[in-house]
Amino acid sequence: MTTETKYRQDSFGRLVPEDAIKDIDKLRDDTVREIVAQGLRLQEQMKAWKHQVLADIAAFCDVSAEQYGVKWGGKKGNIALVSFDGKYKVLLAVSDALAFDERLQVAKSLIDECIHEWAQNSSTEIKVLVEHAFQTDKQGNINTGRIFGLMRVKIDHPKWRQAMEALKDSIQVTATSQYLRLYERVGDSEKYQQIALDIAGV
Repeated sequence: MTTETKYRQDSFGRLVPEDAIKDIDKLRDDTVREIVAQGLRLQEQMKAWKHQVLADIAAFCDVSAEQYGVKWGGKKGNIALVSFDGKYKVLLAVSDALAFDERLQVAKSLIDECIHEWAQNSSTEIKVLVEHAFQTDKQGNINTGRIFGLMRVKIDHPKWRQAMEALKDSIQVTATSQYLRLYERVGDSEKYQQIALDIAGV
């Protein structure tokens, strides 16, 4: 009676007979696959848990709103729920992903005109701030924090105000994400420490 030859696929996509693979290589393969399989199962459990927690928070907010005869409107976020004894806190935060449309370049042109008009009267700091704000990363993305920093600069000049208006109008919300964080009070202090739910933080 002949036994069927078993194969394993290597990193090049080739089928290699198990008899031709070293025992240590097979053991490594089995170990990695078992760890990853456990991790994927854990990931699915965490996804299910997160969906359940978000549903529980939404249900609680609806019940709380009903106490005042109103319905909760919109997406639930930026909510902090604290246990009765103050030991635990659940924070649901909403974060918007921002992008800039073509008006960003319009604003850059207006700002460049301002600096050119001011010429020698314009401070080096403003020039550096502007260049820094419009720098892009390797993916060509603009740092939103730098743009907001530029918008906080108060300059009473009509063209500058027009540029800031163009900057404000160029901001587009491309996506909204919900972040769930759990906290536990540190001893008897007023400080809360986040409960690590990622592998690196456990």
